[in-house]
Amino acid sequence: MGKRDGFQGVIGRTFADSTPYWPPLDRAPEGAPNVVLVLLDDVGYAQFGCYGSDIETPTFDRLAAGGLRYANYHTTALCSPTRACLMTGRNHHANGMARIVEFASGFPGYDATIQPENGFLPEVLVRNGYATFAVG
Repeated sequence: MGKRDGFQGVIGRTFADSTPYWPPLDRAPEGAPNVVLVLLDDVGYAQFGCYGSDIETPTFDRLAAGGLRYANYHTTALCSPTRACLMTGRNHHANGMARIVEFASGFPGYDATIQPENGFLPEVLVRNGYATFAVG
């Protein structure tokens, strides 16, 4: 039976001789709120019931009723800059994301590189015990 670097279980000659290892999960502090952040492209402000629309959006309305809603958020007409703003809380030019990533020009504010000093919401959440996941 032997151990490999980084693996704290035991790998034996057979399954019965082996012990799996599952690293402990990072957890947010007891009572910390769940964080679900939804960003939709090409959706108007008034297309959800929670913002006063006649369109019925019961699932979004329930999420909004139990959480925080952004009602004064600046977006751009482009996806990369908008996402960078949401993930850092900074203006798209300050993030180097004045354009979509594919059209980065190498000039200040247009190089499509978020600087580490700008902070990044998922990193802040991880440092505070949250597990993060992104899809899209």
